[in-house]
Amino acid sequence: MITSEVRWTYSELFDRASAFGSGLLRTTGLRAGDPVMFQMGNVAETVVSYLGCLLAGVRPVCTLAQHGEREVGLLAEHVDAKGLIAQADHGRGEALSTARAVSARGVIGSVILARAASRDAEGIDAEHVVTFSEVLDAGNHEPLPDPDHDQIVVYQLSGGTTGLPKVAARLHEEYSYNSRTWATSCGWGPGTTVLYPLPIMHNAGTALALQPTLLSGATIVLATDARVETVLDLVASERPTSMPLVPPALAIRILDDPHSSDIDWSCVKDFIVGGQYLPVEVAERLRDELGIAVRQMFGMAEGMFLLTPDGAEEETRFHTVGAPISPADEVRILEVAGDDPVPEGTIGEFCARGPYTIRGYYRADRHNESAFTDDGFYRSGDLARAHRRGDEVTYSIEGRIKDVINRGAEKIHAEEVEEIIVRHPEIRDAAVVAMPDAVLGERACAFLALEDGADPLDVAHLGAFLQQEGLAKFKLPERVEIVESLPLSNVGKVSKKELREQVAAALKVEHTA
Repeated sequence: MITSEVRWTYSELFDRASAFGSGLLRTTGLRAGDPVMFQMGNVAETVVSYLGCLLAGVRPVCTLAQHGEREVGLLAEHVDAKGLIAQADHGRGEALSTARAVSARGVIGSVILARAASRDAEGIDAEHVVTFSEVLDAGNHEPLPDPDHDQIVVYQLSGGTTGLPKVAARLHEEYSYNSRTWATSCGWGPGTTVLYPLPIMHNAGTALALQPTLLSGATIVLATDARVETVLDLVASERPTSMPLVPPALAIRILDDPHSSDIDWSCVKDFIVGGQYLPVEVAERLRDELGIAVRQMFGMAEGMFLLTPDGAEEETRFHTVGAPISPADEVRILEVAGDDPVPEGTIGEFCARGPYTIRGYYRADRHNESAFTDDGFYRSGDLARAHRRGDEVTYSIEGRIKDVINRGAEKIHAEEVEEIIVRHPEIRDAAVVAMPDAVLGERACAFLALEDGADPLDVAHLGAFLQQEGLAKFKLPERVEIVESLPLSNVGKVSKKELREQVAAALKVEHTA
């Protein structure tokens, strides 16, 4: 494993992970089966903590370091988390601030501080507060108990949080199968070097990067961030052979950076784009300007991964996200809000079932009634189409049914943001919709109907209010439109289609002015 600070062999990594796992049980009061929140970036301590938890039977709850008090608090309550591991020096200290706030609410009992000067200086109010170093020093190399392969190993967050978090509880055997099958599909092995710039404590990071590299004997290079200069430096210095799940936004930024043409990209045999639709012109530019042959993928925290086959023709690689990675995976394209399959080639809802796709969300019986078919297919909420070329069937993702904004592969649930916006005393009604963006794919626009006599709100003032309410920064609307009232459909619901068209038209006028 390679980070900006360490270069460890497998033996060095797992010695530390084993020590952390045993030390965790000795110093914190945590026990096997306890859920533990993660607020960590792409540093070596994150990998050691994650693997140490797995070895000790403690269950990581994978959140993003930029999630705030509200998201982390809701998730901690939902899964009954007993602890939190926080990176004290992440960003401007957001993870540490969240740890303080959540522990002060009495939601969790144990806090482990990574990269902290001391446990006393950080103001954490919890029953057990220890530093990463103290946990590591307390560890020994006595064998830890073997895990129950039918039990939960990791909790993954599905896209974002709403009033009731959607949590995918992944099991030992199916989650390892997921990662092994991905590694096999990509052809990874001891000679593979994987560069991963996105958050590792996310389903994509664990199931597409960290776990597959470890299970296949490959090398993982963790970038501290996804800035173009960081990625270009690592391509030049580490010569990765595979870059999985490159967001289209990052691919565009790489193309637009004048230094990218100075890099020798011949080492990269697999450049896999995912997270949202990749414009064909971007794929063509990557091919023509940098010599990169793009593959696309589609995946979800709930399980199913699709990947365009290695060596597939450009028609398949440029226009589809490929086929399921496991021969046991099953896909149905069903009528929207119905149970009948649509004719092949017709757009419908992408539904999945298979050996590593969940059968239900954690502690969410009511939601599971509508999220799964009677025979266990997960309704993804994505619109898709099947494409047949001879005996080969691949799929394209054509949009979404769900009210979710896909901002550079990070999902923003509009309902969650709206719920907080209307707490503002001067806002009568609100609707949050996606607006098109050339780099990130989509950004959030908030349409606001104000109380009589209220002063107009701008992006900065709305953002300050939402952050004060605990909303993560990446979910903040980046445009505000003040309206007298929100348009309604013929069934009396807010017509978000009309609002999306309105903001798209306004942007088009602004860009051509």
